[in-house]
Formats: sequence, C-alpha cells, structure tokens
Amino acid sequence: MNIKRLFGALLTILGFAGLIYTAFVFTSTSGSERDVKSLIIYGILGIVFFIAGIGLVKTTKDES
Repeated sequence: MNIKRLFGALLTILGFAGLIYTAFVFTSTSGSERDVKSLIIYGILGIVFFIAGIGLVKTTKDES
C-alpha cells in the first residue's frame, strides 16, 4: 500500500472524528461563547482534514 494513500486514509478518519466531535459538542452546548468557538474550530478542522484525506486517496494512483 502506498504511503500517500495511507496518509490520506488517516486524514479522512481524523476529519470524520472531528466532525463527529463537533456534532457531539453541538448537542451538548449551552450557547456560551466558548462553546461556539470550539464548534467553529473543530468543525473547520474536521472539514479540512476530511476533504484533504479524500482528495489524497482519490488522486493517488496504485503502483503495483
């Protein structure tokens, strides 16, 4: 397995975990400023990691 493809899969999993954590924080927030900041930070990082991982897996060719 290619290292780039493995790194892409890792980024995808981290992004997915970040998005799930964002959903968890969203459901348990009271609406304070700190909660909103963490929602934005974890959500953006989750989306960036997820998109980067999917793009890396999709564009890396298998060389066997």
